[in-house]
Amino acid sequence: MSEKYTPALKKLYTEQVVAELIKIRGYKNKHEVPKLVKITLNTGIDSDADKNQIADIQRDLGLIAGQKPVLTKSKKAVSNFKLRQGQIVGAFVTLRGNAMWEFLYRLLAVALPTIRDFRGVSSKLDGQGNYNLGITDFTIFPEITVENVKKSMGLDLSINTTARTDDEGRELLRLLGMPFRRIETAAPAKAPAHA
Repeated sequence: MSEKYTPALKKLYTEQVVAELIKIRGYKNKHEVPKLVKITLNTGIDSDADKNQIADIQRDLGLIAGQKPVLTKSKKAVSNFKLRQGQIVGAFVTLRGNAMWEFLYRLLAVALPTIRDFRGVSSKLDGQGNYNLGITDFTIFPEITVENVKKSMGLDLSINTTARTDDEGRELLRLLGMPFRRIETAAPAKAPAHA
């Protein structure tokens, strides 16, 4: 009889975050408490990328997410961008369930703290309680071997929640450990003392 595996962050959510949110926000029912729905990882691919580059990007995104990414193709041709119809322009992965919780834990505990001069992430949400984060260099993830990377790529993360407002979503993410940047109010400057 093996016990069902529960990711550490999901355990934190069910055991502490739900109770804390009920206390702070005064929810009448535990089903009102906002929860995570999915995390989407997305990256763009240059129009001049060859098959090997596309395969490398697909491999790296797969290593980061833990599942195979889907390649996106252009719907129409745009000559100014040297874009043909049906050409591969990006790759994305949608994470749900345990894979989502595991990825978020690795992002918060391992990847974000390795960014040089990291002072936290923006606390702006999209108006519906969802959070978007752009990462300029994907080599912050420990799954990526820097020696194998020929071209650095950026990564867009979208964390979707059931929160109805930005405040609910921000509170949920803060309690899960999202390192939001602190907004410091400037203290009034003191007049210099004359001797």
